[in-house]
Amino acid sequence: MSLPTDAHTALETFNGALSWEQRARLLMQWGDRLPPISDDEKTDEHLVDGCESKVWLVGDVIDGHWQFRAASDARLIRGLVALLLARVNGLSLQALQQVDLVEWFTQLGLSRQLSSSRSNGLNAVLQKMRQIAS
Repeated sequence: MSLPTDAHTALETFNGALSWEQRARLLMQWGDRLPPISDDEKTDEHLVDGCESKVWLVGDVIDGHWQFRAASDARLIRGLVALLLARVNGLSLQALQQVDLVEWFTQLGLSRQLSSSRSNGLNAVLQKMRQIAS
């Protein structure tokens, strides 16, 4: 399966990081680059259930390809969500259904740093994306 451009960029960037400290810094930087969502969009309807931190998710389909935007009150989570968006933005519904979260974060070298609660939260975000898309 072909990866979106941002996903290739993420893989190159994170695979170039030699230490966890470098990856952690990169994670924060990716989170800071999340496209903003407006305060009007930070509603219960857009809130992802199953995350310990608050995560809001908005999705639009453009020419059959999904574009998601998200926000979180937690900096580390913003970075992880930004990396998830890099992986899924631009995908069709069918491709979105096939995204493997664990494999993606393993490829980035971040899976060992994902606690089970963070992993569950990211799974909840991915499920919400699929729900919005279908």
